[in-house]
Amino acid sequence: MGLLDWFKNRPAQFDSDRVSDEMTKSAIEKAITLINPRLKLVRSYQERLAPAVDVSIRYLRERVHDLPEAIRVSASGWAFDPALRAFFVAPTDISNTIGRSNNLRTLFEKYPDIDEAQFILGMGYSELSVPGMSMQGEIIQRDIAQTVISFSNHQARICGRDEMEVRRLLGAQAYEYLVAQALSEIGEERSERRELEDNRAVIRARLRLLQQQGPGLGSVFGSAPSGATDEQRRLETLLLDNERQIEAMGDSQAMLESELDCLRSVLEHPERYVQVEKRQMRLSTMNVVLDDSDTDVALDIAFALAHLSGVPRIESAFILASYARDDMSETRIDFGYAERYL
Repeated sequence: MGLLDWFKNRPAQFDSDRVSDEMTKSAIEKAITLINPRLKLVRSYQERLAPAVDVSIRYLRERVHDLPEAIRVSASGWAFDPALRAFFVAPTDISNTIGRSNNLRTLFEKYPDIDEAQFILGMGYSELSVPGMSMQGEIIQRDIAQTVISFSNHQARICGRDEMEVRRLLGAQAYEYLVAQALSEIGEERSERRELEDNRAVIRARLRLLQQQGPGLGSVFGSAPSGATDEQRRLETLLLDNERQIEAMGDSQAMLESELDCLRSVLEHPERYVQVEKRQMRLSTMNVVLDDSDTDVALDIAFALAHLSGVPRIESAFILASYARDDMSETRIDFGYAERYL
C-alpha cells in the first residue's frame, strides 16, 4: 500500500475520531523506510510508534479537511472574483504564472480526458504597515496606520485530477515533512557519534606515534621528546573522555532505540512543526486591510497560511484552486511580462 492510500476518499478515512489499523501500519512502514529500515529490529516497534502516528494522521487530516473548497482560477475571471484580484495584480499574471506551470501541463498530458485540474496555489505572503487615509462615514481620516497585504511568487505546487486527490497529496506530503524533521534530528545525533569516533581514531593514532618515540625504538635511537610524558597523559585523558561519551550514546542497538524514540517524539507533536492558520480578511481594492467601520469598497477573501517550523522554516499562503485545460492551451508568451525578469 502506498503512502497516499491512507487518505483514500472513504468516509472513515476523514473521520477524525477513527484511524484504521491499516492506515496506521502503512504510515509506520513509510516512516521506517525513510528513517532507517533497521528500526524494524527494535522490539515492538509498531506498537511503540502506533499512538504517535495516529496523532499525526488525525492532526493532518483535520487540517486538510478544514480547508475551504477550491476556487476557479482564470484570467477571464479576474475582474469578477475579489479573491483573484487580491491574489494577482493583473489578469495576465494568472496566465503568465499558473498557465505555464509544468506540473499542470504534465497532469493534463497524462490525463487527456480531464477538462479541469485541481492544485495547491502557493503564494509568498507579506504584511506592510504604511501611513494612509480612510473614510469614516463622511469624514476622511489622514495619517492613520494601515496594513497592506501582498501576495507574490505564485506557484502550482500539488496537482491532481480532483479536489480530494489534492487534499490526499497535501496530507501525505505534510506527513513526509514530519518524518523529515525526525530524520534531521536523528542526523545530528549520528553526526555527533561519527565525530566522536573520528576524534577517537585521531587520538589513538597520535598516542601510538608518541609511544613509538618513547620506549622501544625511541630508546635505541634517542631519548623521547621533551614533554612527551605529559602529552601522552593528556591524550590518554582525552581518549578516556571520548570513549565515555561514545559509551553514553550506547551500542548500535541503543542507537536504534534512540532513533525510534526521536521519531515517536516528533510524530506525537505534529503541531510543533506544521501549523495551518485560516485567514479571512476584508481588503480594499489596494489590498489594505479594512475593519467593519470602514466604508471603502471591500473585498472579502479567505486563504490559509502555513507555518512550517522545522528545517527548512517556511511560511506561505495557499488556497485550493482549479484551472481549465482550455485556459492552459490558450496561454501565449507575454514578452512584456518576461522582460521584467531579464
